[in-house]
Amino acid sequence: MAIDVILGLQWGDEGKGKIVDYLASDYDIVARFQGGPNAGHTLKFDGKKFVLHTIPSGIFRPAQKNLIGNGVVIDPITLSKELDKLRDAGVSFADRLFISKKAHLILPTHRLLDAASENAKGKAKIGSTLKGIGPTYMDKTGRNGLRVGDIARANFMERYQALKDKHLSLLEIYPPTDFDLEAEEARWMESLNVLRQLLMVDGEYYINEALKEGKKILAEGAQGSMLDIDYGTYPFVTSSNTISAGVCTGLGVAPSQIGEVIGITKAYCTRVGSGPFPTELHDETGERLRAEGGEFGATTGRPRRCGWIDLPQLRYTIMVNGVTQIVMTKIDVLNAFEEIQAGVGYRIDGQQTQLLPYDICDQDIQPIFEAHKGWETTLENITTFEALPQAAKDYVYYIEEQLGVKVSMISTGPEREKLIVK
Repeated sequence: MAIDVILGLQWGDEGKGKIVDYLASDYDIVARFQGGPNAGHTLKFDGKKFVLHTIPSGIFRPAQKNLIGNGVVIDPITLSKELDKLRDAGVSFADRLFISKKAHLILPTHRLLDAASENAKGKAKIGSTLKGIGPTYMDKTGRNGLRVGDIARANFMERYQALKDKHLSLLEIYPPTDFDLEAEEARWMESLNVLRQLLMVDGEYYINEALKEGKKILAEGAQGSMLDIDYGTYPFVTSSNTISAGVCTGLGVAPSQIGEVIGITKAYCTRVGSGPFPTELHDETGERLRAEGGEFGATTGRPRRCGWIDLPQLRYTIMVNGVTQIVMTKIDVLNAFEEIQAGVGYRIDGQQTQLLPYDICDQDIQPIFEAHKGWETTLENITTFEALPQAAKDYVYYIEEQLGVKVSMISTGPEREKLIVK
């Protein structure tokens, strides 16, 4: 058996959680392979809304097991809150949620460092969610981080104090930041008791044994491909590998084990935080996209920047991920538009190109758009591709032709049932 992968092809917020939730019933295990609680995977069903930050989106399917892989960084406080909300919703997880012992822990001082560093940048802020993600990955690569498995070690408090002292010394280079460290540390220590009650495993053995047993596994990514630490719009990126290659390091599996790579894209494009966004709209149309799409961050609540779909950007992420099929979300947001635009190229220094430049953050990029007729009608109660308005079908066909990859599913709303399988 192979591991199928779901990941975002833009700057995050593409609606991955809903698609994972929908597909999860076809799999035995859903495994999150990277990122931290800066992710916000929103799911809507039975008239209720749930937002997951660390726990895989397969948790609401009662027969599926869920693994938080070693590539994830975990804030025990956030995880504890998520678990409380699952209990309140009547979701049983005690025997279905597993955590890799090699996943790294976010300390309160990681969050303090994140806030102090971002505040010191002034106008050069990268738009951090201030969840401590970057400093935690820095300690991971610096080889002095704390991992989930460490909480069972006899010298855990000694190791914690050593890392905390390191952080406090680093904080001396920054101006003071408003942060109640004593209170946050008390909450963090209390949340470790919740963490200790969960099923901790050697994630790489767990996943590979499951593969040997013929289990079907779905790997779930966080953020989006354009936020990848290596291939995103650096330095306006996250601190982990969000592309499909991150599945191998984030779960401990060989590249030969990767099967389908399902890329998620909105029918338009959004971004949260700072950084380049070639097709961004700074006009009434951009505001209208935000209003129609309810474009506010699930984790931060920040308004998302909005623009038309960017085809060169999507070709790039399809290439680096090896995408085999595409899911298009939020096509219903375009219902009210008489005309829909698609970014088909860039003009840089008077030259046209369809390639993302190395210095995308410093280039003056002018997008080249191509207009398409809108459908100007609701997609409510439409359950088949054939029943879509012709203009909507034409838009999907156009995207397929331009990207060279099949659109296999189309989401027509946030609810679980509003999904067309093409």
